[in-house]
Amino acid sequence: MDAQVDISLKWFVIVNPVAGSGRGLDDLPQITKLIRDNEIPYELVFSQHKYHVTELTVQAVNAGYRRIMIIGGDGTLHEVVNGLFIQQAVPTEEVTLSVVAVGTGNDWIRMFGIPTHYSEAIRAIREGHTFLQDVGEVYYEESHFSQMRYMANVAGVGFDADVVRRYQHYKNKGRRGSYLYPWSILRSYFRYRSTGVKLWIDDELVHNDMMFSAAIGVCKYNGSGVQQLPEAVADDGLFDITLIRPIHWWHAVFRLRRFFNGSIYTIGHVDHYRGRHIRIESSPEIPIEVDGELLGGTPLEFKMRHRCVRVVVNKDFLDE
Repeated sequence: MDAQVDISLKWFVIVNPVAGSGRGLDDLPQITKLIRDNEIPYELVFSQHKYHVTELTVQAVNAGYRRIMIIGGDGTLHEVVNGLFIQQAVPTEEVTLSVVAVGTGNDWIRMFGIPTHYSEAIRAIREGHTFLQDVGEVYYEESHFSQMRYMANVAGVGFDADVVRRYQHYKNKGRRGSYLYPWSILRSYFRYRSTGVKLWIDDELVHNDMMFSAAIGVCKYNGSGVQQLPEAVADDGLFDITLIRPIHWWHAVFRLRRFFNGSIYTIGHVDHYRGRHIRIESSPEIPIEVDGELLGGTPLEFKMRHRCVRVVVNKDFLDE
């Protein structure tokens, strides 16, 4: 691209070549042509290993880039957001993030009305409508050490995390195909067991009983289009929490549509909470996934960061 363009006006484009089983790499010529056709100045790099996206983000901001475009999925966005908080050059809200979705789930873009069609996604980037979203700090335990990551979308605890674990296991064995995630859900459903959990919200104990699954998030969607947090507002300074108590398979099957159409809270086994500070303890330990990335397990703590990451959204989202 034109070397005369101010680096702060260039888009630093990070391509995750393994996102969506390699779809981003296959479609890259089409995507870069659309970027050029829209006269968007850019510099393109490829991630090469786990956490490399986070490293590239830090390097880009330190070099003067203030616009980062992600050609990847929810996991790639997760790494970029974590890189934003590692860098110390500028406040996080001074860097603009955009996503051309080529991942498997692509749940984050659903919240902000960003199209999956490449030409429409790049049109939204060219138009440049932005939104300051909240981000969660997620504290968890892994190999008996306390860890922390930043969350841009939704965390799943219990069953949700077990599905991600099983899905990643199948992918690591070389399995591919659109059937893989639904198959992982089915396998996990009949094998995962509910666990005794204590849930505190803003220091009040609200649940001390068995729990099948919980979603804690900033945005609405996870699990490839499930509206598990249908009332979430991405800049209200609050986490939404959906807690699912033990549920028989026939209840789940006959109410499956409600998981996708925003009426999940009409299911009797589902509770809805909101809060700024969340703690979860369990016996035995249960796993957590954050933005589709499997991490460690309980005990867990969530803290809110209000309106701290600037993202490109579809114009219609701002008009709602």
